[in-house]
Amino acid sequence: MSQLRLNPLTGRWVTVSTERADRPGELISRQSPVESDPDRLCPFCPGNEEATPPALETYGASGRWQVRVVPNLFPAFGGNNALRVQNLGPVWTQATASGVHEVLVFSPDHTGSWADLDDKQAGLAMAAIRDRMEDHARRSTVRYTQAIVNAGREAGASLEHPHGQLLGIPFVPGEIAEEEAGFRRHEGSCLLCTTAEAEVQAGHRVVLADEQALVICPFWSGAPYEMLVIPRSHEVHLESTSPPDVVAVGRAIRDALLRLRRHVGDTAYNLVFHTAPHHHEGPFHWHVHIVPRLTSLAGFEQGTGVMINIVAPELAARHLAS
Repeated sequence: MSQLRLNPLTGRWVTVSTERADRPGELISRQSPVESDPDRLCPFCPGNEEATPPALETYGASGRWQVRVVPNLFPAFGGNNALRVQNLGPVWTQATASGVHEVLVFSPDHTGSWADLDDKQAGLAMAAIRDRMEDHARRSTVRYTQAIVNAGREAGASLEHPHGQLLGIPFVPGEIAEEEAGFRRHEGSCLLCTTAEAEVQAGHRVVLADEQALVICPFWSGAPYEMLVIPRSHEVHLESTSPPDVVAVGRAIRDALLRLRRHVGDTAYNLVFHTAPHHHEGPFHWHVHIVPRLTSLAGFEQGTGVMINIVAPELAARHLAS
């Protein structure tokens, strides 16, 4: 029988309906090539640095970069103007999309992915995210920074070379506002610290755990094999976290993605880093969502915002932890 489960971070219900997994072709692995012309020059490969704007940051010894951050050639947000809202009519409101849009090239290897990073490389990628968030926080026009990795065309990638994006935006997005509200609703203790403690004790949904990071398939998973990476140290902002704890999260992401690949194959996925908005000091605990793209969003999900998960998180965790 299907179940409704409440996501305490957002206050939204999700539906766990394992019977629907019996429908033919319900789970899909990566199908479409990312690039329509795989023979074209890759702007992110070593030796092609002139194909991108000058780097904002480079990481690596002996002049050979291992991680590189460059401005996005096609930014969704740009400029230093403060957010100014204009009312153009009774129901028409607009503002300039000012902010920052950067590309994080987290490996020089064109055919790799986050799952293929060694410990040092995973640490450099996380250090770059932390450093760029610190930079964004110093900008008066940036209120929130979203770090993402889209792997595979089904997850929104347009270039094969492993990379992520950092978008500094002039407002707090609704998803983060809802999560902030979820932390406030959970009075007396941190919502994710409580989640981590309860999940370790229960043991049903733990994928991997060490002293610095925990990976679970959350009770309220809205997608098959969805995972949540929780740093053990309680910090509101990613950029305020100690370097060893930031690096540990990078390793945990790598290990979780390796397990996902081993069990379901080469599938598209999104990494979504959630940290508190810059200059917000209310209750929050930064974390990372791993969302495999094994099913498509149909009309019900788009019309209601209620996700249907056909693989119970308890079963998913058992598969991934084995």
